[in-house]
Amino acid sequence: MQLHLLDGTYELFRSHFGAPPREAPDGKAIGAVRGIVASTLALLQEPGVTHLAAAFDTTIRSFRNDLFPEYKTEEGMPPELLAQFPVAERALDALGVVVWSMVDYEADDAIATATVRYRDEFDRIVMLSPDKDLGQCVDGEVVVGFDRRKGEFMGEAGVWAKFGVAPASIPDYLSLVGDSADGLPGVPGWGAKSTGAVLGRYRHLEHVPLDEGTWDVTVRGAARLAGAFREHLAAALLYRYLATLRRDVPLTEAAADLEWPGAHREPFEELCDELGFGDLRARPHRWAAL
Repeated sequence: MQLHLLDGTYELFRSHFGAPPREAPDGKAIGAVRGIVASTLALLQEPGVTHLAAAFDTTIRSFRNDLFPEYKTEEGMPPELLAQFPVAERALDALGVVVWSMVDYEADDAIATATVRYRDEFDRIVMLSPDKDLGQCVDGEVVVGFDRRKGEFMGEAGVWAKFGVAPASIPDYLSLVGDSADGLPGVPGWGAKSTGAVLGRYRHLEHVPLDEGTWDVTVRGAARLAGAFREHLAAALLYRYLATLRRDVPLTEAAADLEWPGAHREPFEELCDELGFGDLRARPHRWAAL
């Protein structure tokens, strides 16, 4: 039995930028919502997809913005996309999917928490997102990532192959390389190759020798990198904390609550009529019992 965890924020972005614009009868942009509803309906028809939850960055900002104002915000987001977040959450709820709406935390925090909380309840947990920071949640081939666009799974060996580090080192990796999607600048001069080589050997920031002369790994420009590391270590430690996903989000559902019961006919049909999704109205292959 598998648990699938959908990154609703990523899916909305993917639908908004990857599909033609679409408007509801009232003229509001609704293409991203239609995309996530259609793709989730298709997902639910795939073999082995029985338990599903979707997490959203409902307010975009989180507790991380209090610690680092430059962390990602809604600034720069297309307003027509931002306006679709609450509609998408309502749509997936009508579809019968458990929805985690994050306000103080981020969607990835909910997914990370779920990989721990439900770890012993399922044979495998699949995180449906290509986000780099979710790589820290990967556990062998039991907790894995899946990029729906590319159709590729990523287990622990995949994390090593892609980043050159263990899953547990992903926050350290992002603290040095940076993560433009989350507003993390990283440490000057540190790129993917040098970071993978150093952290592949030392695993965590506090284990990296401050004197490059004692490094037992060969890295081009070691002196320059070590100098930047010493100068920006305090900032890097903050970036690592920001990149570390929380595993204590208060999710209230038991594992059994995550089983998809089918779409809720009346609210789903009403939503399709309201948004002009006539072609999706009869698409659910199962309806929840009244």
